[in-house]
Amino acid sequence: MSVEISEESKAQGSVHAVRVPFGANEIRLDWRQWLAVLVLVAAFIVLLPSVWLLWESIPFEKGFRVPYESSKDYWLYSKWLDYADSEDSIYLVGDSVVWGEYVSADGTLSAFLNEHSESEHEFVNAGVNGLFPLALEGLVTHYGQRMTNRRVLLHCNLLWMTSPEADLSSEKEQRFNHPNLVAQFRPKIPCYRASYDERLGIAIRRSVPFFGFVGHLQNTYFDQKGLYQWTLADDGEYPPSYPNTYRLPWTAIDFAVSGEPENYPDRGLGSARHKAWSTTGEGTQQFDWVALDRSLQWAAFQRLTQRLLSRGNDVLIVVGPLNRFIMAPENQTLFDARVLEVTSWLAEQGVPSIVPEALPFDLYGDASHPLTAGYRLLAERLWASPEFQRWLSKSEESALVK
Repeated sequence: MSVEISEESKAQGSVHAVRVPFGANEIRLDWRQWLAVLVLVAAFIVLLPSVWLLWESIPFEKGFRVPYESSKDYWLYSKWLDYADSEDSIYLVGDSVVWGEYVSADGTLSAFLNEHSESEHEFVNAGVNGLFPLALEGLVTHYGQRMTNRRVLLHCNLLWMTSPEADLSSEKEQRFNHPNLVAQFRPKIPCYRASYDERLGIAIRRSVPFFGFVGHLQNTYFDQKGLYQWTLADDGEYPPSYPNTYRLPWTAIDFAVSGEPENYPDRGLGSARHKAWSTTGEGTQQFDWVALDRSLQWAAFQRLTQRLLSRGNDVLIVVGPLNRFIMAPENQTLFDARVLEVTSWLAEQGVPSIVPEALPFDLYGDASHPLTAGYRLLAERLWASPEFQRWLSKSEESALVK
């Protein structure tokens, strides 16, 4: 409420306040107008993410995987699942082993399984680089709702139980990939020290689909930054310049999502990274295995399996194969014990599983990621597996019944 003083009062030396309610506001809305504003804003929030796909070019095609640069674009991930969905779809779900850390898109496990399938089935690369069970649980829960009444091949990577740090159960604070996907309050992750405000904000953002769309815009057009940070970002040179300071934000949007480059400098047969672990000078490793009954990652994998089953999915688990050759001998014994515990639990749940034999030592890029020839061999072994063929046949019969 403002107070006005008349000129006459000023001249007479007396001040009489004339109260003008909301006098500083040039536009005042009544309740009907506010209701109209709310309706328009709600329509904008609901409709824009849907119609956006009519304008934006995304290189969805057979063999697509979410590009490495878009690993945190969970809205794009959900749209990829929508695009690839059909009764013939088989989603391959997992971390960078499914995604293909050292290989190009045509050198992944899903690509080689599609070669064997000859269009009878469509194996969809539903992996994301940098995931782990605690994050994978969040990805499927909040952005993978399309995986319902479908066939899901879920990869179990025991690498995440090889130490308290990998398991995220250590007390020492540490940074890790995809913090926006992990549980923010329960179960508690000891090494995750985000503030309450940060956790609450993350929980709210992933519960409202529109915020996922906003994240897509930030990842695709604004260098994974909010508008404020993008406007103030420098070019990384010295002395720095600020190319976006006077740039209108909408000029950065060209409605085109970049796909995987044809010649990936960090992945594929021509990449310097695409070489056997034995040629890098890396020796055997000692793993400080976490007991499964105390493992946060294993508990998350169990919850994820149950969630996929509760959605009516037909699930097959592929355990490993880890690189046994990189393990010290005593670690191999502990690894075998962990595999037995995992498969025993899966059998109790009635979930089929396959434990492929270790690949030749020179077909691994590190402790868990195969090279291109390794994925080819793994696909051949899976396809020749009676358990795998039984699962495919059973899934087809179930689909016909539905």
